[in-house]
Amino acid sequence: MRFLTAHWKNLCLVTYAVPPALLEPRLPEGLTLDTRGGDAFVSLVAFDFLETRVLGVPWPGYRHFPEINLRFYVRHGAQRGVVFIRELVPKRLIASLARSLYNEPYLAIPMKSRTTREGGTITVAHEFVLGAAHSLEVVARDETHVPGEDSLEHFFKEHAWGFGRDRRGRTLRYQVQHPAWEVYREPRVELDVDFGEVYGYDFAALSSAKPYSVVLAVGSPIVVYGKTTLPRQ
Repeated sequence: MRFLTAHWKNLCLVTYAVPPALLEPRLPEGLTLDTRGGDAFVSLVAFDFLETRVLGVPWPGYRHFPEINLRFYVRHGAQRGVVFIRELVPKRLIASLARSLYNEPYLAIPMKSRTTREGGTITVAHEFVLGAAHSLEVVARDETHVPGEDSLEHFFKEHAWGFGRDRRGRTLRYQVQHPAWEVYREPRVELDVDFGEVYGYDFAALSSAKPYSVVLAVGSPIVVYGKTTLPRQ
């Protein structure tokens, strides 16, 4: 069943290598960390939801909005996916629906985004307030290509599954469908985010860490399908 359709636009992925031991306690049952070269990863991801429909219905006032999330990468057999640590949106109803239907860690806060093009570059900026003010800005050449399947960009941007836990602790799974995304060339990031304040003490060191990878993906229409529960092992 198609639960949600939308257009995800201009996805900024700022990724950090972290010790696997930091994320293992957060793994839902039946999943393993998706590592590369022995490292596990978390990504701060900021993008715009456009043309959003839930069960085919466009809700006035809830079709266009930004989202920022912190996620990490997992596997269930051959299925590559992500688990969310926290997801931020500016709409209380959206956060409430996501928490009640998918038990996703959504929080509604003041936030805004903008995209500008000038002189052959594209700039994508996000600002939000949670305690203090935080900001993220990615600037890239306004030229795109599709990275190869063995590239870092592909590893971090292409995942067909979202995973989480329901209120009984069972592992949830839902499919996210979209074509392979193009990415902009030579992205660079300016980041002013207090990770400890926004995501908790375990992630405070990311505030001063150097990103492992920065990607600015063009995005595309997407489909999020209904959730299922993995059988207990």
